[in-house]
Amino acid sequence: MAQITYDVQTAGLGKKYGSFWALQDCTIDLPAGSITALVGPNGAGKSTLLKLLTNLSAPSGGSSTVLGSQPAQTTEFLAQVGYLAQEVPLYQGFTPQDYMSFGRHTNVVWDEGLYVDRLRALSIPFDKPVGKLSGGQRAQVALALALAKKPRVLLLDEPVAALDPLARRDFLQTLSQAVVDTNLTVVMSSHLLADLELICDRVLILGGGRVLLSDDVEHVLETHRLLVGARSQADQANAAYTVIQEVHTARQSTLLVRVDDAAVLRRTKWDIQEVTIEDVVLAYMGQSLHPAKQPKTGGVQ
Repeated sequence: MAQITYDVQTAGLGKKYGSFWALQDCTIDLPAGSITALVGPNGAGKSTLLKLLTNLSAPSGGSSTVLGSQPAQTTEFLAQVGYLAQEVPLYQGFTPQDYMSFGRHTNVVWDEGLYVDRLRALSIPFDKPVGKLSGGQRAQVALALALAKKPRVLLLDEPVAALDPLARRDFLQTLSQAVVDTNLTVVMSSHLLADLELICDRVLILGGGRVLLSDDVEHVLETHRLLVGARSQADQANAAYTVIQEVHTARQSTLLVRVDDAAVLRRTKWDIQEVTIEDVVLAYMGQSLHPAKQPKTGGVQ
């Protein structure tokens, strides 16, 4: 079996502001060439994690490595890591042509052909100030700049939040193709779960500044199910599964559960339904928004 290379790793990573922990005890391992969806409610710690991984913020505890090195604002580190903030920070008076020259003079590695080809393929004018481009075009210019420096890791903080559906699709297609072409490792924060499900092979869910789930999408879908049955069954309990979310009516209960032993489900009297990654993410996010409702073990009978 081939040894897995992890491009992003953290161990007990945390960031504290006064007495408030924006991120706490974060331990993750993200394989090379993966696209990770970083999701969670507002204030979950997503932006904090991305800033820690780029050394835009200093940790209050724990450690992290990106490509085997501790994040640092050095030429060597930044040459290998791309970061695109939510607000797409571009000088509004610069044209894509200006940014081509800017990229050529500010990056250790610069693939001008890649930059030009991507913008031409999207029919983005090179002589028009970015402040006069559409939101989707500005996002594509920023992404082309990030990719043209040929990073090995790309960190994206809500890059498609303000884009219309067509612009989001074009952005995600560009990103997905870049991963195929270069084995790029991507961590992308977003609230748009349906979009992320199209291209991401891992999911990292944060809630209340803590990691709730970090796993391959395929494994998440294999180990989570919806169980629907009589309300009277819901109180039965053993260690067969973990209830992530439960919804009850007077006569019926619907449970989203994690089951590590598939044989358990073959013996159940519940109606079993498969889940989408959106079902799972929303269940974990709901758990983090209502901390009194902690996951609990329950029985499958």
